[in-house]
Amino acid sequence: MYPRQFEYVAPSGLDEALALLDDNPGAKVLAGGMSLLPLMKMRLLSPELVVDIGRIGGLGDITDNGDTISIGALVRHAEVASSSLIQAQGAALAAAASWTGDRQVRNRGTCCGSMAHADVAADQPVAALALGATMVAASSSGVREIAAADFFVDVMTSALAPNEILTEVRIPKAGAGAGSAYDKLGRRGGHSDYAVAGAAASVTRSNGSVSAASVAVTGVGVRPVLAGAVAEALVGSDGSDAAVEAAAAHAVAGVEVLEDLYGSVEYKIHLAKVFTARAVKAALAAAG
Repeated sequence: MYPRQFEYVAPSGLDEALALLDDNPGAKVLAGGMSLLPLMKMRLLSPELVVDIGRIGGLGDITDNGDTISIGALVRHAEVASSSLIQAQGAALAAAASWTGDRQVRNRGTCCGSMAHADVAADQPVAALALGATMVAASSSGVREIAAADFFVDVMTSALAPNEILTEVRIPKAGAGAGSAYDKLGRRGGHSDYAVAGAAASVTRSNGSVSAASVAVTGVGVRPVLAGAVAEALVGSDGSDAAVEAAAAHAVAGVEVLEDLYGSVEYKIHLAKVFTARAVKAALAAAG
């Protein structure tokens, strides 16, 4: 299927791109195109103008900022997955990127694009949540920072304004005794395709117990969400398998779990608990 007719512009600078968004309500931003183009081909989305940011300099880098790591708007999934810096400091995100789509998608799609698309079963948004990421959005009015916990609003809906571009994702570096992990069941089994259900976890060990934890789940509701009850149960525990299983029982506390083509409510609740436990155990193992 072909998209409806549209205008295409490829600005060379960020200011030019932002001005185009101001002047053309309803325009859409193209980075890798792995989310936007399928929607346009199915005519679920028909923007009159597509603004391709692929030629804008300074958006394609993974940067060590000292306390944080910045992932620019044009950084591909494959680059996130293979980055030794992200593997060491945000392993959950590296794993999520490595399981995003197929090889062609990973070599073309972008981390920031996945965040902005905000699919209910995407991999990288849930990792960003668990890692406490910050989204950096630019508009002609300036730059604002949005906590990942406030960024994912509803089905394919983020906190980005129509005239904003997500220019980078920042993740805090892992401290001493910290580790993170991501695990899921993909729609085609294993780790392929979107998640039927999945979980990301970031934990810190100190003096023989879990001193900090952040856990998030995806694929079970209208958006990826933090599993606060799991984190609360983990903190102060010894991190044993029994403690993890008990905490994982709260994986969907406060979440309206939705049935879809890939599983009933009961099945998704079960999977959320299973993969929450797996992610937490892997994160604890990484924490040492």
